Amino acid sequence: MDFFLDFLFLAWIAGVGVAAVGGPLGCFVVWRRMAYFGDTMAHGALLGVALGFLAEIDLILGVVVVCVGIALALMLLQRRSWLAGDTILGILSHSALSLGLVGISFLNGVRIDLMGYLFGDILAVTLTDVVWIYLGGGLVLVVLRKIWQPLLAMTVHEDLARAEGVPVERIRLIFMLLIALVIALSMKIVGILLITSLLIIPPAGARNLARSPESMAAWSILIGVLAVSGGLWASFTWDTPSGPSIVVAALLLFLTSLSLSRFFQR
Repeated sequence: MDFFLDFLFLAWIAGVGVAAVGGPLGCFVVWRRMAYFGDTMAHGALLGVALGFLAEIDLILGVVVVCVGIALALMLLQRRSWLAGDTILGILSHSALSLGLVGISFLNGVRIDLMGYLFGDILAVTLTDVVWIYLGGGLVLVVLRKIWQPLLAMTVHEDLARAEGVPVERIRLIFMLLIALVIALSMKIVGILLITSLLIIPPAGARNLARSPESMAAWSILIGVLAVSGGLWASFTWDTPSGPSIVVAALLLFLTSLSLSRFFQR
């Protein structure tokens, strides 16, 4: 029992780390209406896993490389294509997911827990995973702090921000790279198919309670931590899958925030 609780504590620490990073970053995903972009990056993560196995490199590095490639491809296609942004995202999203599944089918002799990658297995995180999450997450928060004001100005009015000298393209690229890194770090917690939910639901709930961008980031972290804690408790108590349980807990917190919004928005 103590051995299992050690695993549970390690999983909780890892989940809290992801919630602390995903909260502030997810606020910009909500404000900039980039949920579909998050899904596209998450689907590309499976291709990164396949490439990681094929190239025999660290899987997180493989995911980051693929997500960065998708971000760059999106920016290039948006500049030169006549297609709408959501159409380009749809092409990239489903193509990357399919390429990942096809790539995995060529991995003879390698046993892959596909369900674990798709839906996460937070109880399987190791101490090395936790170190990766906190080092990578710390880097993401430091960079996000530095670009917070220009990114916020772009979110409010991009043309005005550009006229005031904000390097819009560079900030946008950095923001996409941060999302790619967070997706790579979160993959083992809630899985490829559920990563975007952890980036969206806590900030969406925080929006009902916050009165400023900074307070929304703080509320988002708190809701994320509560969702991780509640999801792990439910998984431990009722033997439910951990990743989906965290997302369900986040959904319940979002619904609670809706009922409390009248009191906080006065």
